[in-house]
Amino acid sequence: MPAWGSVLAEIGAKQQGGQQAVDVVRRKYLKRLHQHTGRNVIAYYSGWLFRPPTTPNLSVGDDDMNAFMAAVHQLKREKGLDLILHTPGGDIAATEALVKYLWVMFDKNIRVIVPQLAMSAGTMIACAAQSIVLGKQSSLGPIDPQIGGVPAQGVLDEFQMAVESIKRDPASAPLWQQIVSRYHPSFLNECAQAINWSRTMVHGWLCANMFGGDAAHAPTARTIVDFLGDHSATAAHARHIPLSKCEEIGLKIERLEDDKKLQDLVLTVHHAYMHTFSMSPAIKIIENQIGVATVHMSAMQQVFRASPAQALSQDPAPLRSLEPPEVPTAPSTEGA
Repeated sequence: MPAWGSVLAEIGAKQQGGQQAVDVVRRKYLKRLHQHTGRNVIAYYSGWLFRPPTTPNLSVGDDDMNAFMAAVHQLKREKGLDLILHTPGGDIAATEALVKYLWVMFDKNIRVIVPQLAMSAGTMIACAAQSIVLGKQSSLGPIDPQIGGVPAQGVLDEFQMAVESIKRDPASAPLWQQIVSRYHPSFLNECAQAINWSRTMVHGWLCANMFGGDAAHAPTARTIVDFLGDHSATAAHARHIPLSKCEEIGLKIERLEDDKKLQDLVLTVHHAYMHTFSMSPAIKIIENQIGVATVHMSAMQQVFRASPAQALSQDPAPLRSLEPPEVPTAPSTEGA
């Protein structure tokens, strides 16, 4: 299968033919991946590595539900789902809703494939699958929630540090008062609730699907959540957790390199998406193997959707424009 440079060359050749080359090449290899596995394929790709972090719609949000509904429609759900993830994370509530929807649609028969990075809420989605496919270059991330870009556990740790410092040295109280006064009165409680919400949710998903409802695996699920959700253990929300550590903490990992054909196809698909983001105004793409795609564009924040028939012509029509969203105040696990 083509490597990075070969995919770029293939795109270049098709551009000379007057086609929307990035779409043609991307969909070609998504279909080939489906043909190899016999499973449905939905790619959920964010272009956050190519855009400023303030760019709207890079993260998991409630609007993604519409795109997933379009992608799931017409699929033969009994074949299960391979969900390819490349995302910095996003809103916890939106993540919970997406997982519940996909569980119902595919009877929990979901495998997550991470070609490079599935951070934060992306890691949470991966933990809701029956297994996770990772390569040597792949990473998951911590699931500790962020509130307004501030790590919830870090806030609680800082407050506890202040309490202990004042106990030892009451004269330090004025200094700590200035630091702690940055938080509004209910902020500590919000942080504690967000942490409990994310950890309880992921633990339940692991027990119910990855470990098949077997109560004997509940301690393993707890070990996984304790590590992924421990801000002090992972040190930073942007921490990359490699395949070896994911195996060590007990996640059910399929090594991408064990199936060379699958490896070639997954990495070729990944290269095609990376080239799409670097060569177009696309910032997020949710797409299946039959050509149904929802594409968020950076220019005027337009959303384009393509049906299978439109995919053949490579000329998706714009449906609507999106206004830049307000800064969320709800808990988020978005990667830094």
